[in-house]
This record gives sequence, C-alpha cells and structure tokens, in this order.
Amino acid sequence: MATALVIENDPTDDLRRLGEWLTEGGLDLWVLRPHAGDALPADLDGYVALVVLGGEQQAYPLPDGTPGAPWFPALEGLLRKAVRQRIPTLGVCLGGQLLATAHAGQVERSPSGPEVGPAVVGKRDAAETDPLFRYVPLMPDVLQWHSDEITALPHGATLLAASTRYPNQAFRLGDRAWGLQFHIECDTAMIADWARDSELLAELGYDPELVVAACDRVMADVEEVWQPFAVRFAALALGELDAATIRPTLPLLGH
Repeated sequence: MATALVIENDPTDDLRRLGEWLTEGGLDLWVLRPHAGDALPADLDGYVALVVLGGEQQAYPLPDGTPGAPWFPALEGLLRKAVRQRIPTLGVCLGGQLLATAHAGQVERSPSGPEVGPAVVGKRDAAETDPLFRYVPLMPDVLQWHSDEITALPHGATLLAASTRYPNQAFRLGDRAWGLQFHIECDTAMIADWARDSELLAELGYDPELVVAACDRVMADVEEVWQPFAVRFAALALGELDAATIRPTLPLLGH
C-alpha cells in the first residue's frame, strides 16, 4: 500500500476525519509526532505524499529568534523537498502556514484578530483550473480556529480561496502542494476539546458551548465538500489521476 507521511505538530490536532478520508482514498498513513519526540526523516523517500497538520505554535520565530517549535526548521526543509520533487503535499492551518514560510512567504499575528468557528471561504478564479479545487463549491463551508494569518504568499503561489478579513485562505505551490488556512479534519469532539478552558474564546467573549454547537451544525456540510477533496488528493498521490486532468471520484452533492 502506498504510504503518506503525516506530521502531527500538536496532540490536540490529529488526523481525525481527514485520516479516515485519506484511508478511504487508498493511502496508508504513517504518522510522526515530533511533539512527542519522533524524529523527522531527512527526505521523503518511500512516501507518496506529505500531510502537515495544525497546532498552537507559531509558524514564525519567537521574539528571541528561536523557531515556533524545535522541529520546524527540519519540517520546512521537508516541505521544500516535497515541492521540488513534486510530491503531493497538503498543509492544514499551521501546516499551510509552514508551507508558506518554508518558501519565503510571510505569516504573522493577524491584524484582523482571531477567526474562530464555522465560516465560508470564496473560491478565486484560479481555482477553476486547479486539480483539487475545481470541484469545490463556490463558497465552501470550513472550520476556523487561528490567530495568525498568511499575510504574504510565496512567490509564484496561486491563490485559490479567500475571505474578506483573511485574503489568503488557500493556495497552491507548483502543481502538487496545497496550503489551507482553515481546518477540514476536525470532528465535534476535537472542537469541544479546543473550546474547553480556551483563552482564545475568553479573549473574544465567545460562549464555548455556542461555538461547539455552531461547529457541530456544519460538520455534515464540511464533510460533503472536503471528503471528496481528500479522496482526490489521495488519488493524485497514488498516480491514479493526472494533475492536469483530474476528475472527481465521488459525486459532489449540490454542485
């Protein structure tokens, strides 16, 4: 079975539903947890894809100049190798930010303030010719939970989705690497864990129970869009679909 390397940056943000969808798409998943001491490989030999998950860390250096996490320099190196070698790559939230910073993009604390809870993003025109985003609805449902944002995309990146307050919601580097500012992997239990004693929600004055309930209401809508997206990513990694002519493998309701 073809294996995708998954980097879990934070124990509170695991693969969850995204892992189920990628497995349904035919991928075997090898998860490394550098937060628990797992060493990152020097290269991606033997892997058909790279998936980098989110976390509470910062993609940019701390005030004393140290990385947001000790393994981030090595992880950014893997992300650069993945893009150079055209290995299908997916970065989610922090993972998408690291894909950007690894290629000289800019991430910083958002001047627009935190973005939390269910939301929609708008596809840009370039998404219509993107091998994964072309079949995503015009304004797909997503889940947001971040205080930082990508304020400058890497040179040559293609913007695929935006929102009013956060213009860089999804992008592609080359033809096989995608970065998402939003979350697609969460289930309601994960959101409930994040909301429990959340300093971010307290800062915003949000009721945790209401946030969890609002996210729960859109879980089916998120799955309707992003499960087929994940399966298409898996198909690309397996070489079953060409990046230029990829077609949906599952029906997309309402599209």
